[in-house]
Amino acid sequence: MLIAPNEEKMWEKQPIKYSISELDDMYSDVKITTDYLKAKRRILRLSSRKQVPGFLEELKNRSYIDLELFNKIDYCWDIKKQSRLIESILINIPIPPIILFEKTYDSYELIDGKQRILAIRDFYNNKYQLTELEFLSEFEGCTYKQLPIEFRRNLDNHYISSIALLTQSTFEPEEALYLKQITFERSNASRVGLTKQQVRNCLYNGKFNQLLVELSENPIFISAWNTSINNSNGLTKNLHSNEFTELVLRFFALRHINDYSTEIENFLDLYMIKSMKFSDEDIKILRYIFITTINLASKIYEANLFKPYDAQLNTWAHHANQACYDAVMVGLSKHLDNAEAILSQKHKIIEDTKQLFSKGYFKFLENEGNKKAVVQERISLFDDMLSTVIVK
Repeated sequence: MLIAPNEEKMWEKQPIKYSISELDDMYSDVKITTDYLKAKRRILRLSSRKQVPGFLEELKNRSYIDLELFNKIDYCWDIKKQSRLIESILINIPIPPIILFEKTYDSYELIDGKQRILAIRDFYNNKYQLTELEFLSEFEGCTYKQLPIEFRRNLDNHYISSIALLTQSTFEPEEALYLKQITFERSNASRVGLTKQQVRNCLYNGKFNQLLVELSENPIFISAWNTSINNSNGLTKNLHSNEFTELVLRFFALRHINDYSTEIENFLDLYMIKSMKFSDEDIKILRYIFITTINLASKIYEANLFKPYDAQLNTWAHHANQACYDAVMVGLSKHLDNAEAILSQKHKIIEDTKQLFSKGYFKFLENEGNKKAVVQERISLFDDMLSTVIVK
């Protein structure tokens, strides 16, 4: 199987040994004081607080706090929420600290708190007027400049608290990235309504993520899904751009099915983390693998690409199936050097694919469709079928 140079080395180290659910267990268990600390996996924190004017001045230095992580999230407070935050500060209601993640010494990435920061910064810059206040209705319609001086001083004297997670000295780089993801998800994902792939897009927006977006716009790929999908649970739904991107990610990750030892979502996370080391050469090879594979798949199955076969009705399904996609794409990617032989046996492959469905081997629509054993079986069955056809 053709793989990129850095893919050959990406599994040399043991995968991160805990999942989010396992971390929950550790946090809720007394043994955090033994096993966790003994393993020197402590999360070092640096707490600080600065008065608002000083904080906003430091914010102008982009190397101090990087806000770019949130640029891919289509979420922002309206003026009412911003106004309520300012009102809370004016009447001395405590507001949560912002959470930072140390990138390098004295340089941080914002994990949680962007909307609070923007609300305060924009109010200081007189970009909006206070509205729908609950306790200080006399300040309705006021900008910062229009507030009475004693209330401006009250704002100026308010402290913005921050907690910085310092992991560089105690965590491996991959573990540090995973910790950042956990922190980001728990701080933002449920509140903002982010999907797993949206979180990945934010955290791992490197060369590989850009490749995923590019390939998700491949005409054959989009046409095959026809804007909807029949997933491993048999449910049909409309697809969004992030789901297309995740499907491309599944292809690349499941090519390493033998290294898949956790839940599929965590395995996709791990592949994204490791992809941060990919070079331009890796990206070029991976692009070639995906495009060559989907072109080959399209030439074989044409209008029925990624669709299950219904033996009872003697017809192909109307919608593409995620599990079928996994097996066909990963299986064919292992035989790109035999593309001509495969195409010459196109009709045999189609008939053998029907047989796999007819005999119930694929189990595409089972509820346990993302468990390793099931995914591995699907890919292996399709791979074995291709190998047999090629030999003949």
